[in-house]
Amino acid sequence: MRFLHLFCLILFFTILTVHSQPIPVGEEALGTRSYDQYEKPAVCQSCHTDIYQQWTQVMMSQAYMHHWDEIEYFDLAVEHSKKDPFFKAASDGCNGCHTPMAFLAGDVPPPRPVENSRANESVNCDICHTVTGFHGDEPFNFNYISEPGKTKYGAKPGLVSPHHVTKELDFIRQTEYCGTCHNEKNPFDIWVKSTQFEWKEGPYAKEDVTCHVCHMPKAPDRSALMAKEDMVAQHLFHGAHDPGKVASAIEIRMHPVQREVEIDEMVVLKVQLFNAKTGHKFPTGSVEDRIAWLHVTATDSEGKTYHLSVDKKGFEGEEYTIGADALAYTDMGIPLGIDNFKGVQRDGIPVGDRIFRMPYFDENGVMTIMQWNTRSLGVDYRIGPRETKIETYTFELPLDIAPGKVTFKAQLNYQKLVKPVADFLKVPEDESEIMIVNTATTWVEIYE
Repeated sequence: MRFLHLFCLILFFTILTVHSQPIPVGEEALGTRSYDQYEKPAVCQSCHTDIYQQWTQVMMSQAYMHHWDEIEYFDLAVEHSKKDPFFKAASDGCNGCHTPMAFLAGDVPPPRPVENSRANESVNCDICHTVTGFHGDEPFNFNYISEPGKTKYGAKPGLVSPHHVTKELDFIRQTEYCGTCHNEKNPFDIWVKSTQFEWKEGPYAKEDVTCHVCHMPKAPDRSALMAKEDMVAQHLFHGAHDPGKVASAIEIRMHPVQREVEIDEMVVLKVQLFNAKTGHKFPTGSVEDRIAWLHVTATDSEGKTYHLSVDKKGFEGEEYTIGADALAYTDMGIPLGIDNFKGVQRDGIPVGDRIFRMPYFDENGVMTIMQWNTRSLGVDYRIGPRETKIETYTFELPLDIAPGKVTFKAQLNYQKLVKPVADFLKVPEDESEIMIVNTATTWVEIYE
C-alpha cells in the first residue's frame, strides 16, 4: 500500500511538473511541433466557406509563397547565414512568421514554394486559432504560444462546432496578438519592425481602436454554414499590399503663398500631408523595403511641365529623405557572392522629391534592405497617425514659362519595394509598381 501511495505521488508530481513547464516560444520553439498537429485549411473550408475564400486572397495565405519574400529569404537571408552562421537563427526565424508550421516542425529552410509542401500554407487558419498568448513582456519575434489540438480559440463566446471545441479567448482581440509577428528585433537588438508599438504610442491606442477594427472590419454575416447571422470579423487583413487600403491613407492639400505672381518673382507652395487613416506610421512594417515620396510639378498655360524640388528643412539625416543620385545596398553583395559590390540606386525616384522613410544602415553606414544585417536606424521621417507634415516648394519661374495660369500638382507615390532593388534582384514588377496614395492641385496666375 505504501508503495502504491508513493507511486501515485510520484506520478502526480511528474504530471504537475510536465504541465507547469512553459511551452517553448520564439527560437526555442523550433522543431517542437509537427505538421500533422495542425489541420489543413481545406478542412476549415468545409464549414467556414466565406472566411476561407477571403483568406485565399490575402497575404496571410501567401506569406511564404510571395515572390519577393521567396527571393529575400532564399537568395539573401539563407545565403547570408551560410556565409556567416551568426545569422542562422535570424534566417530560420523568418519562417516563424511567414510559415509558422514549418518553423514549429523544424522544417527549415522549408522546400521552395514550387515543391508545394505544407510550408505553402503560410499563416493558415489553425495556426492563428490555436495561439493562446505570448511569453515575455513584449510581443515580438514570434513569441506566440502555440497549442494545437481539438480546441480552437476565437473572439466570441458560446459557439458550438460539430468538428472542434470552440473557446472564447480575450487575447485574440488584443493588439499584442498581432505584435508577436508585426514587431521584430534583429540580432543586433535593433527594432526593425514596430507596427504594433507604433500603434501603442499613437492616439488610437488611447481610444481602443485596435488593429482588428481596420484590418478585420465587422459586417453582418455568418462565420460558418450552420451559424446564425451576426456581426462577423471579415478575414481581409488588407494592408500594405492592397491598393485599396493604401489609396487615400494620406490626405493632401496644397496652396500658394500668393495667388498672383509677376513673371520675375518666385512661387512659394505649401503642401500639407495628413495621416487620417492609419493607426501606425506610414509606411510601416518592412520599412527597409518601402518608399513613399511626394512628387510636385508645375504646368504652364501652354502645357509645358516643370519638376519642383522640395525645400530643405535642415534636420539631421535629411539627405536620406530627399531623392538623390546615390548608390546603396552594397551588403547584398555578401549573400550574392559579388566582391566589391558597388550597390544599386538608392531611391529610383526623381532627384529632389521628398521621401517619407526611415533608413536602415549596415555596419559601414550604408543603407540596407537586409533587416537582419541592420546595425543602426536613421532619421524617422514617416508620417505618424493623425500627424500632419508640411512641405514647402520654392519655384523660381523659368525664363521660358508662359504667362497666365500655372497649375501645380502634388502626388504622393508608394512602392512596396524600391525599384532599383526589385530590378536588380529580378523581382516581378508588381512588387515595385507605383501605387498612388493621393493627389492635390492648386494654381497661380503669372503676369508679365
